[in-house]
Amino acid sequence: ATVFARVDHAAGATAVGAQLRPTQMLMFGNPKLGTPALQAAQTSGVDLPMRVVVYQDEAGQVRLAYHSPAALSEDHGVPADAEVLKKITGALNNLTNKAIGK
Repeated sequence: ATVFARVDHAAGATAVGAQLRPTQMLMFGNPKLGTPALQAAQTSGVDLPMRVVVYQDEAGQVRLAYHSPAALSEDHGVPADAEVLKKITGALNNLTNKAIGK
């Protein structure tokens, strides 16, 4: 996967005089996986490339949050049994498992 963008929300908060625990959004993907979803439903471009928010919670634990790739079916009509959804889900699981050390 390629990381296309990183948004440091905590830095943005600091820039306006506010405080926020470390919080970053990573936008990443692989055009070989995303393009078939876009071909099935161009509106899926709202949710592609995939995004993960990495943040530190109140207890100091680092957490990950993301929308399930199943949302591409539910929100955009990509067929639920489409091979592309299985591939995107697998890739996302691999990346997030690596991020949390599994």
